[in-house]
Amino acid sequence: MRPSSLFVLSSVIACGVLGGCESRNTTSSTSSAASTDTLSRYTAPDSAASPTDTAVVPAPRDGITAAGIGEYIKVLSSDDFQGRKPFTAGETKTTEYLANEFKKLGLKPGPNGTYFQEVPLVEITGMPDSIMRIAGGKGKPFNLQYKTDFMAFTEQEKPQVTVSNSPLVFAGYGVVAPEYNWDDYAGLDVKGKTVVVLVNDPGNAGTDTTLFKGKAMTYYGRWMYKYEEAARHGATGLLIIHETKPAAYPWSVVQTSYSGAKLRPQTPDRGASKCKLEGWITLDAARRLFTAAGMRYDDVYAAANQRGFKARPLGLNVSINIKNKIRRTSSKNVLAVLPGATRPQEYIIYTAHWDHLGIGPVVQGDSIYNGALDNASGVAALLTIAKAYTQLPKSPDRSIVFLAVTGEEQGLLGSAYYAEHPLFPLNKTVADLNMDMLRPYGPMRDVTVIGYGQSELDDYARAAAREQQRYLQPDKSPEEGHFYRSDHFSFAKVGVPALYASGAFDSRAKGKAFVEEQRAAFTAQHYHQPSDEYNPAWDLRGMEQDARLLFTIGLKLAGETTFPQWKAGSEFKAARDKSMGTRK
Repeated sequence: MRPSSLFVLSSVIACGVLGGCESRNTTSSTSSAASTDTLSRYTAPDSAASPTDTAVVPAPRDGITAAGIGEYIKVLSSDDFQGRKPFTAGETKTTEYLANEFKKLGLKPGPNGTYFQEVPLVEITGMPDSIMRIAGGKGKPFNLQYKTDFMAFTEQEKPQVTVSNSPLVFAGYGVVAPEYNWDDYAGLDVKGKTVVVLVNDPGNAGTDTTLFKGKAMTYYGRWMYKYEEAARHGATGLLIIHETKPAAYPWSVVQTSYSGAKLRPQTPDRGASKCKLEGWITLDAARRLFTAAGMRYDDVYAAANQRGFKARPLGLNVSINIKNKIRRTSSKNVLAVLPGATRPQEYIIYTAHWDHLGIGPVVQGDSIYNGALDNASGVAALLTIAKAYTQLPKSPDRSIVFLAVTGEEQGLLGSAYYAEHPLFPLNKTVADLNMDMLRPYGPMRDVTVIGYGQSELDDYARAAAREQQRYLQPDKSPEEGHFYRSDHFSFAKVGVPALYASGAFDSRAKGKAFVEEQRAAFTAQHYHQPSDEYNPAWDLRGMEQDARLLFTIGLKLAGETTFPQWKAGSEFKAARDKSMGTRK
């Protein structure tokens, strides 16, 4: 029986993980801001205006430097590491390097006696037909071209998967969300059928700000959820219509992300419960599809964004074959521990994903997807923060865990596995502080919090930001769903308060317009491309700021006896309250 809401499911997952954990009562942080600011999940940003000076706040002598971060990025994103893809020689080199760095710093291995946590995964290299055949309707059959018009994959672990004349049905956003009074599958039988859906969620179009969270994406907008929901309804396949703005990345990212070998968690049924076909089609291909069905895309798009939308058959069938190469083995999370001095059984976790895309299609003569910013930058900050902790005159009261996870690019696989198989009790885990794709734009004025307003960790970030003469603000692009796209989300789902924050939009020297231009250029030209390479001309002082900010936050948390809390109204609060033995 399916849960009645998405985050009921998350709570059930949390209960399963935490069933054997010791319950304990805890008090919330004593921050007055945290205790009073519970009226809204998205509170106002700092009232103070942005600093107008261009001076950089003097750095304390904590060993965190831009040069040190740069050296780590240079190594991890070098061609020698072959793009750091799991299940490759690049993984072996990366994970051994990280373990050796942790060991050199004098950090302890995990409770299993090693610096590694095995993450069982299956690698599926899907080879779809070069064409996807569309038949039926009033017109002639036509074909969609692989990579140009569609990308296709399967999680079913079979040598070949065949979809033959599967009826196509348009189901809006493919969302079932009782808490928002929304069900795109209402009255719809999709067994044997292939569902076509829009990317993102119903609030994203902006035509009705009362839908979901308005333009701020919910988890219902994520591609992972859409595939899972279609499978729960017994669909043969699901095709997501790609549109650059609501997807938050261009079609080229879909092409590179869905080409070659893909990783998925190992399941007892070897993927039999998944859809046969998981895929994407371009907006142009979707328009052709709806025209062949005798419909206008703009009309069905508008209908899908209205309450009471009813799914509709397209009167078309889809056919495709996918041949697979399958390999079941394990990847590795890498972790190390600095034991606490007085409360070693309580933990602050720092996370960053070490993986990237490996060796892939040649682009301008280069086939190594080095992933310098995504995410050698985060791992470099992780190692730099670890070094700073080891240089303290004495260990902090609580234990500090440094966790470099695998499989983020494949769907947060390493962090999700850790959350389901934690090496340290989740109800003794104080917080997760996550680093992903830090920006090389020099000193920044802003500290942008992804998921601002969710937890009391905002107040810790605000205090640390003010020490650096910076201001706190919510994510400026919540419609892009960044809260659900990095590893902190795996911890949030099981109730652990998580912070994902960095300087992202306001350069101290060059302002907001400069950063906006740089961000747009990176997304369009370098994100998930071989050109995401280390550049010695980068100004990494902003990364230094962010690493120090997270070091400062972790150090404060490590010296306290209280646990930060989710704020009232957060969908993650129930899982935390249950794990801690509280009812609030």
